[in-house]
Amino acid sequence: MRSLWIQRINAGVRQYGMSYSEFIGKVNSKNINLNRKVLADLAMNHPEAFKAVVDQVK
Repeated sequence: MRSLWIQRINAGVRQYGMSYSEFIGKVNSKNINLNRKVLADLAMNHPEAFKAVVDQVK
């Protein structure tokens, strides 16, 4: 399941000009405590909320 979550997160962040590893690194450095399962769910089902997370780490 982890690899599926990673693929979904990667697809979500690509549209904002980031790579998966760059995004996860910034999420961890900003102390945003969302795991990959939650981030993947946001990317697939709640794009507005996912964009808010992306905007926080940019």
